[in-house]
Amino acid sequence: MKQQANQMRPGQVIEYEGRRWTVLKIQIITPGKGGAFIQVEMRDIKTGTKKDDRWRTADTVERLMTEDKEFTYSYADGENLVLMDPETFEQTIVPAAILGDRLPFLAENMTVSVKLIEGDPVAMELPQTVTLEVAEADPVVKGQTASSSYKPALLSNGVKTMVPPFVTAGEKIVVKTEDASYVERAKG
Repeated sequence: MKQQANQMRPGQVIEYEGRRWTVLKIQIITPGKGGAFIQVEMRDIKTGTKKDDRWRTADTVERLMTEDKEFTYSYADGENLVLMDPETFEQTIVPAAILGDRLPFLAENMTVSVKLIEGDPVAMELPQTVTLEVAEADPVVKGQTASSSYKPALLSNGVKTMVPPFVTAGEKIVVKTEDASYVERAKG
Protein backbone atom coordinates (compact mmCIF):
# COMPACT_ATOMS: atom_id res chain seq x y z
CA MET A 1 0.00 0.00 0.00
CA LYS A 2 1.50 3.32 -1.05
CA GLN A 3 1.47 6.22 1.40
CA GLN A 4 3.05 9.66 1.53
CA ALA A 5 6.40 9.81 3.32
CA ASN A 6 5.07 12.33 5.84
CA GLN A 7 2.46 9.74 6.95
CA MET A 8 5.15 7.35 8.25
CA ARG A 9 5.10 6.64 11.99
CA PRO A 10 7.47 4.73 14.31
CA GLY A 11 6.59 1.04 14.35
CA GLN A 12 5.42 0.92 10.73
CA VAL A 13 7.04 -1.48 8.29
CA ILE A 14 8.02 -0.24 4.84
CA GLU A 15 9.61 -1.78 1.78
CA TYR A 16 12.57 0.23 0.51
CA GLU A 17 15.36 -0.73 -1.89
CA GLY A 18 13.93 -4.26 -2.07
CA ARG A 19 14.18 -4.86 1.70
CA ARG A 20 11.81 -4.64 4.66
CA TRP A 21 12.49 -1.93 7.22
CA THR A 22 10.92 -1.05 10.59
CA VAL A 23 10.59 2.70 11.14
CA LEU A 24 12.25 3.60 14.48
CA LYS A 25 12.22 7.42 14.51
CA ILE A 26 10.84 10.08 12.26
CA GLN A 27 11.52 13.81 12.23
CA ILE A 28 9.99 16.36 9.87
CA ILE A 29 12.54 19.07 9.15
CA THR A 30 11.54 22.42 7.68
CA PRO A 31 14.63 24.30 6.52
CA GLY A 32 14.55 28.08 6.10
CA LYS A 33 14.82 27.67 2.34
CA GLY A 34 13.33 24.93 0.19
CA GLY A 35 10.72 22.30 0.96
CA ALA A 36 10.31 20.28 4.13
CA PHE A 37 11.76 16.77 4.27
CA ILE A 38 11.43 13.74 6.50
CA GLN A 39 14.47 12.29 8.29
CA VAL A 40 13.78 8.61 9.07
CA GLU A 41 15.79 6.20 11.18
CA MET A 42 14.94 2.61 10.30
CA ARG A 43 16.18 -0.93 10.95
CA ASP A 44 16.50 -3.72 8.38
CA ILE A 45 14.27 -6.55 9.63
CA LYS A 46 16.54 -9.38 8.42
CA THR A 47 20.03 -8.05 9.19
CA GLY A 48 19.22 -5.66 12.04
CA THR A 49 21.35 -2.88 10.51
CA LYS A 50 20.21 0.70 11.04
CA LYS A 51 19.94 3.29 8.31
CA ASP A 52 19.05 6.97 8.19
CA ASP A 53 17.34 8.26 5.08
CA ARG A 54 15.56 11.38 3.88
CA TRP A 55 12.43 11.81 1.82
CA ARG A 56 10.63 14.85 0.53
CA THR A 57 7.13 15.20 1.98
CA ALA A 58 5.59 14.55 -1.43
CA ASP A 59 7.48 11.24 -1.92
CA THR A 60 5.59 7.98 -1.56
CA VAL A 61 6.75 4.84 0.23
CA GLU A 62 5.47 1.29 0.14
CA ARG A 63 3.93 0.46 3.51
CA LEU A 64 3.60 -3.26 4.17
CA MET A 65 0.39 -4.54 5.68
CA THR A 66 0.99 -6.26 8.97
CA GLU A 67 -1.10 -8.37 11.28
CA ASP A 68 -1.26 -6.99 14.83
CA LYS A 69 -1.23 -9.45 17.70
CA GLU A 70 -1.29 -8.77 21.44
CA PHE A 71 1.34 -10.42 23.63
CA THR A 72 2.38 -10.16 27.28
CA TYR A 73 6.06 -9.41 27.93
CA SER A 74 7.58 -12.09 30.20
CA TYR A 75 11.33 -11.50 30.50
CA ALA A 76 14.57 -10.64 28.68
CA ASP A 77 16.84 -13.50 27.66
CA GLY A 78 20.17 -12.00 26.59
CA GLU A 79 19.58 -10.09 23.34
CA ASN A 80 16.01 -11.42 23.03
CA LEU A 81 12.65 -10.68 24.62
CA VAL A 82 10.35 -13.54 25.56
CA LEU A 83 6.67 -12.78 24.94
CA MET A 84 3.67 -14.92 25.81
CA ASP A 85 0.48 -15.29 23.80
CA PRO A 86 -2.28 -14.58 26.36
CA GLU A 87 -4.68 -17.00 24.61
CA THR A 88 -2.50 -20.04 23.91
CA PHE A 89 0.27 -19.35 26.48
CA GLU A 90 2.84 -20.11 23.75
CA GLN A 91 6.13 -18.23 23.97
CA THR A 92 7.48 -16.09 21.14
CA ILE A 93 11.03 -14.79 21.02
CA VAL A 94 11.67 -11.34 19.54
CA PRO A 95 15.05 -9.55 19.27
CA ALA A 96 15.33 -6.73 21.84
CA ALA A 97 16.67 -4.43 19.11
CA ILE A 98 13.15 -4.33 17.61
CA LEU A 99 12.24 -1.63 20.18
CA GLY A 100 15.29 0.59 19.64
CA ASP A 101 15.34 3.56 22.07
CA ARG A 102 12.01 2.53 23.63
CA LEU A 103 13.43 -0.64 25.26
CA PRO A 104 13.83 0.90 28.77
CA PHE A 105 10.05 1.48 28.90
CA LEU A 106 9.26 -2.24 28.56
CA ALA A 107 8.09 -3.65 31.90
CA GLU A 108 7.26 -7.16 33.09
CA ASN A 109 3.68 -8.30 32.32
CA MET A 110 3.17 -5.29 30.00
CA THR A 111 0.77 -5.91 27.12
CA VAL A 112 2.50 -5.12 23.82
CA SER A 113 1.30 -5.15 20.23
CA VAL A 114 3.54 -7.05 17.82
CA LYS A 115 3.28 -6.51 14.08
CA LEU A 116 3.67 -9.72 12.08
CA ILE A 117 4.32 -10.27 8.38
CA GLU A 118 3.70 -13.88 7.39
CA GLY A 119 4.00 -14.89 11.05
CA ASP A 120 7.39 -13.19 11.56
CA PRO A 121 7.60 -10.40 14.17
CA VAL A 122 8.78 -7.20 12.45
CA ALA A 123 7.84 -4.42 14.88
CA MET A 124 6.60 -3.97 18.41
CA GLU A 125 4.49 -1.22 19.92
CA LEU A 126 4.35 -0.32 23.60
CA PRO A 127 1.44 1.40 25.33
CA GLN A 128 1.48 5.14 24.45
CA THR A 129 2.24 6.16 28.04
CA VAL A 130 3.76 4.56 31.14
CA THR A 131 3.92 5.63 34.78
CA LEU A 132 7.43 5.85 36.22
CA GLU A 133 9.04 7.21 39.35
CA VAL A 134 11.35 10.21 39.17
CA ALA A 135 14.71 9.00 40.54
CA GLU A 136 16.46 12.38 40.44
CA ALA A 137 15.25 15.91 39.73
CA ASP A 138 16.93 19.28 40.16
CA PRO A 139 15.57 21.26 43.12
CA VAL A 140 13.06 24.05 42.51
CA VAL A 141 14.77 27.41 41.99
CA LYS A 142 13.10 30.12 44.08
CA GLY A 143 11.25 32.61 41.93
CA GLN A 144 10.94 30.19 39.01
CA THR A 145 7.39 30.29 37.68
CA ALA A 146 5.39 27.40 36.26
CA SER A 147 5.45 29.02 32.84
CA SER A 148 9.24 28.93 32.71
CA SER A 149 11.30 26.17 31.17
CA TYR A 150 11.28 22.56 32.26
CA LYS A 151 14.14 21.05 34.31
CA PRO A 152 16.05 17.80 33.69
CA ALA A 153 15.06 14.63 35.58
CA LEU A 154 16.17 11.00 35.65
CA LEU A 155 13.45 8.33 35.62
CA SER A 156 13.58 5.03 37.51
CA ASN A 157 14.29 3.19 34.22
CA GLY A 158 17.44 5.28 33.59
CA VAL A 159 15.92 7.52 30.90
CA LYS A 160 16.43 11.29 31.10
CA THR A 161 13.50 13.61 30.48
CA MET A 162 12.40 17.18 31.11
CA VAL A 163 9.76 17.87 33.79
CA PRO A 164 7.94 20.96 35.10
CA PRO A 165 9.61 22.76 38.04
CA PHE A 166 7.11 21.40 40.61
CA VAL A 167 8.03 17.72 40.04
CA THR A 168 10.37 16.29 42.70
CA ALA A 169 12.36 13.06 43.14
CA GLY A 170 10.20 10.16 44.35
CA GLU A 171 7.06 11.33 42.52
CA LYS A 172 5.39 9.14 39.94
CA ILE A 173 4.76 10.75 36.56
CA VAL A 174 3.24 9.67 33.25
CA VAL A 175 5.59 9.82 30.23
CA LYS A 176 5.17 9.03 26.53
CA THR A 177 7.03 5.88 25.45
CA GLU A 178 7.69 7.36 22.00
CA ASP A 179 9.96 10.21 23.13
CA ALA A 180 10.08 10.10 26.97
CA SER A 181 8.24 13.43 27.20
CA TYR A 182 6.34 14.42 30.36
CA VAL A 183 2.54 14.12 30.21
CA GLU A 184 1.25 14.62 33.77
CA ARG A 185 1.64 13.62 37.41
CA ALA A 186 0.39 10.10 38.08
CA LYS A 187 -3.01 9.99 39.75
CA GLY A 188 -3.53 8.04 42.96
